[in-house]
Amino acid sequence: MADSMPYGERALILAPAQLSRLAFDLLDKAGIETLAAQTMDELGSALGQGAGLAIVADSALDGSTQSPLHQYIGQQPDWSDLPVVLLTGPSDSQHPPAQDTHSALGNLFLLPCPFDPGSLLALTQSSLRARRRQYQARSHGLALSGLQSRVEEQLRQLREDEQYLRQAQKMEAIGQLAGGVAHDFNNLLTGIGGSLELIGKRLQQGRFDALPTLLELSQQAVRRAASMTHSLLAFSSRQSLDAHTVQLPDLLHSERLTSLLGQHTTLTVECEPQLWPVQVDPLQLQEVVNNLLQNARDAMPNGGELTIRASNQHLDGTQFGGHALPAGDYVRLSIADNGCGMPQSTLDRAFDPFYTTKPIGQGTGLGLSMVYGFSKQSRGHVALFSQIGHGTRVDLYLPRPDEPQSPAGKPTPAPLVNKEPGGKVLIVEDDATVRILVQQALEEHGYPCVAVDTANAALALLRSDAAVMLLVSDVGLPGMNGRQLAEIARKLRPGLRVLFITGYAENALARGGFLDPGMQMISKPFAFSQLAAKVTQMLGKVSPP
Repeated sequence: MADSMPYGERALILAPAQLSRLAFDLLDKAGIETLAAQTMDELGSALGQGAGLAIVADSALDGSTQSPLHQYIGQQPDWSDLPVVLLTGPSDSQHPPAQDTHSALGNLFLLPCPFDPGSLLALTQSSLRARRRQYQARSHGLALSGLQSRVEEQLRQLREDEQYLRQAQKMEAIGQLAGGVAHDFNNLLTGIGGSLELIGKRLQQGRFDALPTLLELSQQAVRRAASMTHSLLAFSSRQSLDAHTVQLPDLLHSERLTSLLGQHTTLTVECEPQLWPVQVDPLQLQEVVNNLLQNARDAMPNGGELTIRASNQHLDGTQFGGHALPAGDYVRLSIADNGCGMPQSTLDRAFDPFYTTKPIGQGTGLGLSMVYGFSKQSRGHVALFSQIGHGTRVDLYLPRPDEPQSPAGKPTPAPLVNKEPGGKVLIVEDDATVRILVQQALEEHGYPCVAVDTANAALALLRSDAAVMLLVSDVGLPGMNGRQLAEIARKLRPGLRVLFITGYAENALARGGFLDPGMQMISKPFAFSQLAAKVTQMLGKVSPP
């Protein structure tokens, strides 16, 4: 169907010659563009170019329902409803055409012949006005359709831009993290490697007096590396937590906290009466508090005021968007200083790992990121507020235990009886270096050991007659993991004690749900003196001198 409005304004006539001439002249004098078709096929062709209405003699249809006119009307688009004026003979006015013959003509008007010229002209003009509105509606529809298409394209482009921006931000964050890790670890590896290299030279030279200093330097680098990996795991909420019921007033000792701040800072600690306990890892919480106090101290280089407040809070789940923190009971630990404060640009990135505004060498940029990760993994939340010249406040929300414990705490389960009072310590570790060092360290402390690298090798030994007094296993073993190994080992050797050593194991993040009675865990990297002390504690022995 043609889109041009001139064709949409014209009248098409198909009738016997005399009747067609009469109608043509009438409409032409009224200024209406008119086309008189000679045949039904010619009418069909003209309809395809556009028309305002069709004036057709009933005799031209010859009772057919498959004419080009019927076909055109049956194939009209949704917006089109062609008016058809059907000129009927005198006899037809008394006996209208059968419904099944002309029902398909749709927008049909019957005009008996001989017709009144005024009636035909009025009918034609009203039909053309209605037809004009149809074309206008189509134009508006096309415009709206085009607008909708443009809007959809703009939305698609915005989604692509948003995805690209999100990907760029993610890659920037990964780049910042990788750069920070590489920078710090390169320094640490230089310190460790350099110390070992000089130790080797001093041994060759027989200069033993310099060894203690070099050993201390390398150990310091190791401790810094351990602290950094711990902070990274904390930021990603992947550290192994040993959650207990903790009373915050016991943790917030003014004297210990004051020693972290310096003599020019005034400290105020306020705990609400009847303060609820919290369910957290006490050692990790203490490290979080230490980090926040150190940040506050650095923000007040000339001294100032620091206030710590602990209060009970019942939250309905809407305070932080309804997603960050579920409804429930929490204790809010607020640490506020009156230091220099932070601009908004710094506040927006404060929790990013390795982001710091401190001079090089005075901060790793992992303190607040560790606080963030700890709060999330502890099922809590952290909020940061700051303004230039008005100080900074950190609000840490910690969950109240689901079942508050009595002051006496949970009853201690009866200790397992070790069925192997003698025998060896079975070490299962897939890393060859760690396996050798653990074995040597324990043997130097008087514990005979046997070391294997897989769970299957350990099970073969446990199924034998070999005496095993303790299983020391890495959690992240290839194939069967350390926790699965311990389950089977306990069935083979009831009462066998198990010590897990792990660098990172996602299924061991919450120790309370991971460890059964008679099981304990230490995280890598650890001092071998710590390992030996843990083994001694678990076996109930006095470590050999």
